[in-house]
Amino acid sequence: MNLNFPHPLMAPVVELALKAGEAILPFWRVNVAVTAKSDDSPVTAADMAAHHVILAGLTALDPSIPVLSEEDANIPQSVRAGWQRWWLVDPLDGTKEFISGSEEFTVNIALIEQGRVVFGVVSMPTNGRFYVGGAGMGAWRGDKGAEPLPIQVREVPAAGEAFTVVASRRHSSPEQERLLAGLSDSLGELQLANIGSSLKFCLLAEGAADCYPRLAPTSQWDTAAAQGVLEGAGGEVLDLNGEPFCYPARVSLLNEFFLALPAKAAWREKLLALARN
Repeated sequence: MNLNFPHPLMAPVVELALKAGEAILPFWRVNVAVTAKSDDSPVTAADMAAHHVILAGLTALDPSIPVLSEEDANIPQSVRAGWQRWWLVDPLDGTKEFISGSEEFTVNIALIEQGRVVFGVVSMPTNGRFYVGGAGMGAWRGDKGAEPLPIQVREVPAAGEAFTVVASRRHSSPEQERLLAGLSDSLGELQLANIGSSLKFCLLAEGAADCYPRLAPTSQWDTAAAQGVLEGAGGEVLDLNGEPFCYPARVSLLNEFFLALPAKAAWREKLLALARN
């Protein structure tokens, strides 16, 4: 597979994400032990196996770039505040999906500079599919044994198709339900696409859905890599003030609420107004 991308680190990070996926698969659909972290989120040996593969690989690529991984996130804010460029990693995004036997879990790796995503890689361990992209660089979807293909958001649904909103299979909130009701009133009947992990962004990036509002908690490593893919495909991720979503070195690594959508969507301001209300 010829991985010829505009950023010199894209291809090796794609290869690394696929390698991490291979480290996960021996634990999939077996009786793997599950422990709870301090925030009650689950962690398994698969999470840790992928973490070690990624940490070693990124360090080998450039030891001067620090790594913030979900499985090694206890780095003081005072240290992170001095970082200008770093990797933001979720070795296994969608651990609950993984534990349930679903295929909807991913490996997420993003390069961050000054709090903004440079590019991101999202890979699916079960089938070898990957997504890669960054703002101003383009975005691609790759499948095992085939050349990666460019992907792009859609500004409107195809004729006869419903406006499709991506939702989390496991997480919602009263605010999000009110937003969906408001969108339906404005745009007509909605079709909901329920899918786990960072694949929600990827559906938008490849033009299979129209909007992903998230008015429920996420962490920085859940979103950064797929945000890079979406931005490369002509999308954007906004906070509720309409500002580009970024990753500052806050004490808390929880994200604020966000909206993911095509950058040129005609209904952008309507969505922002509904989200604010």
